[in-house]
Amino acid sequence: MTKRYLVPVLLIFAGLLLSACVTINIYFPAAAAEKVADKIIEEVWQIEEPAATESEAGERTSQ
Repeated sequence: MTKRYLVPVLLIFAGLLLSACVTINIYFPAAAAEKVADKIIEEVWQIEEPAATESEAGERTSQ
């Protein structure tokens, strides 16, 4: 390779090397994530509880 092409190639390589070092960090607030998790857990428990109370109500009326 001649000296004429060496400088642009090194500049392009240096630019690619520097651009590869960029990191994007996304942080989720722990309190917000915990709040959403608690909401999901409450929804799951609410779905299961009415099913149990309906079957218990049916047993009470048949007795």
